[in-house]
Amino acid sequence: MMPRLLPLLCLLLPWMPTLSPVLYGQEATTATDPAAMGEIWQIGIVITAEGGPCRGVFASTPVPMDWPEQTVHLVRQVKSPQIRRVKFRNLREGVRQMVIEVPRLEDSETAEALLTFKVTKIPPTRTDELETYQTPRRSSQTARRYLQPSPSIESRHPDIISVAQRIGSSSANAWAQAESIYDWVRSHVQYQESPLKGALAALHDGNGDCEEMTSLFVAICRAQNIPARTVWVPGHCYPEFYLSDSQGKGCWFSCQAAGERAFGNVIESRPILQKGDSFRIPGDPEKKTFRYAQLVGSLPGNGLVHPKIRIVHQRVKGSQSQD
Repeated sequence: MMPRLLPLLCLLLPWMPTLSPVLYGQEATTATDPAAMGEIWQIGIVITAEGGPCRGVFASTPVPMDWPEQTVHLVRQVKSPQIRRVKFRNLREGVRQMVIEVPRLEDSETAEALLTFKVTKIPPTRTDELETYQTPRRSSQTARRYLQPSPSIESRHPDIISVAQRIGSSSANAWAQAESIYDWVRSHVQYQESPLKGALAALHDGNGDCEEMTSLFVAICRAQNIPARTVWVPGHCYPEFYLSDSQGKGCWFSCQAAGERAFGNVIESRPILQKGDSFRIPGDPEKKTFRYAQLVGSLPGNGLVHPKIRIVHQRVKGSQSQD
C-alpha cells in the first residue's frame, strides 16, 4: 500500500554578530584547538498515535555529521521498544539521516528515538586575499551540482535571471560580485515570517523569512554562475557560496541572509544538520526532490490514523564545555 507522506519543517530567525570574513576549505583548525567549543544536543523523533492505531510508520530526518566547522560524536541512543530499528544513511555528501521504523502503534501510544550528540565547533581559517577568489570552472563537480535549480530556488526563471543580470555587473572580482548579491537581497526583501514560498515569490513580494532570503540569494548566485547552497541548523537556515582561489582550490563562504549583517563569516553555535537543498529520499513513493531531507509517513487503511510527529532539536542545558 502506498504510504501517505507528512513532510515537516519549522524555521525561526536568530540574530547573529558581525565578524570578519572566514573560509571553509580543506584545511581547518582541529577539534583539539583550545578555541573549539563543545555542546551536547539531543536530536530525535517522537511519534504518537492519536484517535486510533497506526501501522507501518516510518520517519527519516537529518542528524549532525562532521563538517570543517564541526565534529560530531554520538554519545547515547535511546529508543522505545515499539521501534523495530534505528539506522543511519548518507544522502549524497550533504546530509546524514536517522531512519526509524515502527510496525504498529496503538491508540494514545508513543514511540521515540532520541540521539545525544556532542558537537564541537571548530574556528575557521581566515583569509585577507579576498580579491583573488574567482568563480570556479563550470566543469567541476561542485559547480555542476550547486548551479542547478532546487525546490523553491528557481534560479532559471526569467525574473530571477533578469535581476541577476543587473546586480554586480561592474564588480571588480567574484567576491565583490557575491557581496553585491547579498546586499541587494537584504535591501529588497523585508524580513517577515511566513510559510515557505521560495525565491521567486520573495522577489515578487519583497518579503520573506530566513528561508526566502536564503533561497533568493542562492538563486541569484546560481544565475550568475556562483555555486551556492542552503545550510540548515535547528530553527534556522543561511546560505553558503563557493569560490576558487588563485590556485584553483575551492572554498565555501557562509553569510547570514536574515538578521544582522554577516557576509562570508557566519559563526553558528547550533549543529549543522544539512548542507544543500536538493535531495531524493529513499522510500518516497512519489520520488520527489526535497529541499530538506525529512520524510514521515504511515500506511493508510480502515480504522487507522496517521501519527502525530514531533522532531526534537534540543540543546542540553549547561552542556557547553571547552575541549
